[in-house]
Amino acid sequence: MEHHTDWVNDIVLCCGGRNLISASSDTTVKVWNAQKGFCMSTLRTHKDYVKTLAYAKEKEHVASAGFDRAIFLWDVNTLTALTASNNTVTTSSLTGNKDSIYSVAMNPAGTVIVSGSTENLLRVWDPRSCQKLMKLKGHTENVRSIVLNRDGTQCLSASSDGTIRLWSLGQQQCVQTFRNHTEGVWTIQANEAFTNVYSAGRDRKVLRTSLKDPDSPILICEEAAPVLRLELVPDESSLWVSTTNSDIRNWSLRGIDSWKPVDVDGAPVAVPLVSTPDLVIPGAPSIKQYRVLNDKRFILTKDTDGNGALWDVLTGRKVDNLGQIDLEEEAKRRNKLMFVPNWFTVDVTTAMLSIHLDEHDALVRLPYSRVQC
Repeated sequence: MEHHTDWVNDIVLCCGGRNLISASSDTTVKVWNAQKGFCMSTLRTHKDYVKTLAYAKEKEHVASAGFDRAIFLWDVNTLTALTASNNTVTTSSLTGNKDSIYSVAMNPAGTVIVSGSTENLLRVWDPRSCQKLMKLKGHTENVRSIVLNRDGTQCLSASSDGTIRLWSLGQQQCVQTFRNHTEGVWTIQANEAFTNVYSAGRDRKVLRTSLKDPDSPILICEEAAPVLRLELVPDESSLWVSTTNSDIRNWSLRGIDSWKPVDVDGAPVAVPLVSTPDLVIPGAPSIKQYRVLNDKRFILTKDTDGNGALWDVLTGRKVDNLGQIDLEEEAKRRNKLMFVPNWFTVDVTTAMLSIHLDEHDALVRLPYSRVQC
């Protein structure tokens, strides 16, 4: 099948928007034709969750990394040229990480790669020689996000320890630490000039901090759920935000350069720059709970909005929307006094209902389910 079978953890748009690379917890990296919407190739080099991607725009290289502690470097032009008869691809690998990698970054020219992991440190690599150049220590928890400047001389890192650090790769040390968040910082973005850093995470606050004036951050907005990812529009006019909820929101940055804290009784109070997003891309509620009924044909599910549904395994379709339900009570009401052996397993890891047949028992036990129903 073309699609991923587990969470998609990261994506990058490359080749001028013609192709898309995706990384998934199903341990694969996939190359897609973004305009026609089909999978061009699947890379199975990783041995565990692929958590993060980095893109060198000027060189059309992508780096992938994850829980197998390896970083692989891919030539996108080679990947997009693969065919059924020419499906061999080579990759450079960067080894030496001692723990799961959660973040990786590369400058546009592809001359520097920086990775962050649960070792609580950053590793800097030369992708041309595949050699590790240095380790940068300072964070006390997992390094969740990294951004490099254009020439690869400085980088910003965000950590679950609640701090953002600015590093000089030439001096091999931290030159500034920002402590503007109250909880873990999970995502950062920097503008092209590398003068402002946009950050968010567990505390739900989206901030802009000037590297020249780090003690006066601007509160852009406050989300309703922890923030997983930021994406800054190139002209710095707005910011896309995704959270642990399924919606994606676009927040305007108009007027941010003249924004000042509001004085309340002589003390400055941080008031959000904007209270309403310019655009919302609504997501769908995800299935979080299920119960297989005794007849082993029907399944009850309940989503994040509290709504229930009844599914028919034999026909592979939803047969009824039940509205707001108590899942346990509904299962008790619908269950019949019968015994049918298990002939499938259920998985809702991807927030959808997936049925996996037992290759040995499904065809033997399936008729029992038909008869009882």
